[in-house]
Amino acid sequence: MDAPVDDDDLTSIGLERTRTSVGRCEVVCFSPEHTGSFSGLAPSRARTVVEAWAERTRALSAMPGVRQVFPFENRGEAIGVTLHHPHGQIYSYPYVTPRTRRLVESIERFGPGLFQRILESEQASDRVVLRGEHFTAFVPFAARWPLEVHMLPHRHVPDLAETTEAERDELATMYLRLLQGIDRLYDTPTPYISAWHQAPVDAHRDEIRLMLQITSPRRAADKLKFLAGSEAAMGAWIGDVPPEKAAEMIRKAVEDA
Repeated sequence: MDAPVDDDDLTSIGLERTRTSVGRCEVVCFSPEHTGSFSGLAPSRARTVVEAWAERTRALSAMPGVRQVFPFENRGEAIGVTLHHPHGQIYSYPYVTPRTRRLVESIERFGPGLFQRILESEQASDRVVLRGEHFTAFVPFAARWPLEVHMLPHRHVPDLAETTEAERDELATMYLRLLQGIDRLYDTPTPYISAWHQAPVDAHRDEIRLMLQITSPRRAADKLKFLAGSEAAMGAWIGDVPPEKAAEMIRKAVEDA
């Protein structure tokens, strides 16, 4: 890999200029089956996938030119999926992603310990969906999507590679239960994007905490949320479902799963 242009030097590229791509994409097959998704895995297989995410995060982070590693899963045709075998992907970016850069700006504005403050606030709310010894899953106070769940570790961990064996054990179990619960909400499988937000490889690792984000555009059994004028054009989101109501629905579905 060639070393990428530093973020601070991007202005030197100018408008309508290009540079060599040095990123990487890997596919993680969850199962030898041709159909299904993570929610259908046996607990032992789910634990194996979590281990793969952690180890590939470690290996990819050590590659020259990689600045950020992003494991994720897209599920459902409504999300744009065309290959239906159970799998996820891991992207390795040669730059710090725009969302993470905005997160850094928020941390600078609100001060250190932002993730811990969010965690403590959510743990004291009615929006908790699932709580373990090492992780808490919740519907965020300002959820954008009809179905949106975040999960944070109780201690500061910058990425999956830095989790302990005990944390990975619990993570696999809780993640599987969350997805199984979401699939019980309706009579047909719910489309979703499952995203593992991790700190950059070489910056802000003391401020940015590992976070799982599950989002779905499904707002009813037969309805999807589409980004219309306010959201698509202006970035001003309108909530379709109160987060407390969404949390109650998901919490009951997880308990019944």
